[in-house]
Amino acid sequence: MIFPIVAYGHPVLRKVAAPLQPGELVLESFIADMWETMYASNGVGLAAPQVNRSIRLFTVDTLQIFEGMSADEQKSYPDAPGLKAVFINAQIVSLSGAPWAYNEGCLSIPKVREDVLRPATVELEYLDEQWQPHRKAFSGLTARVILHEYDHIEGKLFIDHLSGLKKKLLKGKLADITKGHVKVDYKMQF
Repeated sequence: MIFPIVAYGHPVLRKVAAPLQPGELVLESFIADMWETMYASNGVGLAAPQVNRSIRLFTVDTLQIFEGMSADEQKSYPDAPGLKAVFINAQIVSLSGAPWAYNEGCLSIPKVREDVLRPATVELEYLDEQWQPHRKAFSGLTARVILHEYDHIEGKLFIDHLSGLKKKLLKGKLADITKGHVKVDYKMQF
């Protein structure tokens, strides 16, 4: 089932998500629906709050970012060929590396893209979809997508990383999104 993506302005996007407990939902089905929703929306990551579930779960697929790159282009990225994974109850252990800018967008904030500075590497503790614990470091574009989705489970959005001036310049676009005055090719909930 494809869920509607919650639009900017919905209160669930500003809540710190609750830890997911075993048996709280039909996990396999929910994760399958998350993947289906993410791909139908042309996303590379999706957090549960974006589908109106305030739980600490997100999906990431950076494999698709690298699919269109040549082998030479991929050499520029330490995380090539990418990763496809589910993160449950993730917690950041550490952030490291020089922050670098990359133009980000968000399914919940359509038609808005801005350069965001993020650290090069993130180390996380998390559970996978089989409830197995992991502690791993991620870098490059994979780290960026993870940090973007992690922000969602912390009630933050990529626009929170922008300067006051940039936010002011986006005020009209954000107001339009909140009112549902934006056209996208995927289902949204305003």
